[in-house]
Amino acid sequence: MPTPIPAPLEDQNYISLKTFRKSGVGVATPVWFGEQDGKLYVMTRSDMGKTKRIRNNPQVRVAPCTMRGRVTGPEFPATARILLPEDHARARQAINRKYWMARIPLIWWRTDTYFELTFA
Repeated sequence: MPTPIPAPLEDQNYISLKTFRKSGVGVATPVWFGEQDGKLYVMTRSDMGKTKRIRNNPQVRVAPCTMRGRVTGPEFPATARILLPEDHARARQAINRKYWMARIPLIWWRTDTYFELTFA
């Protein structure tokens, strides 16, 4: 059973999502995220590097960070799952509740992939 969202991540504006290359080298990216039912949701595009890396290895690390990606707290292990299209609406709603800019379709029209992050 997944554990709840770690307290240092709750109500943050950004998280650093560290995905791993096949070589094992981590690549951290600051991202927006939504929180719902003990899980985090992240939106992106299918052609982004983090999507490719998660397809190869769903184990990620998550930490609170600034808009520029400077980590401001502890890092936590998590498992990322690429959501099926029928689950996109739930993830999108979680993100839209948190960020008013996420509701502007013109800006995010190319977003076609959502991740669900659960904590071990």
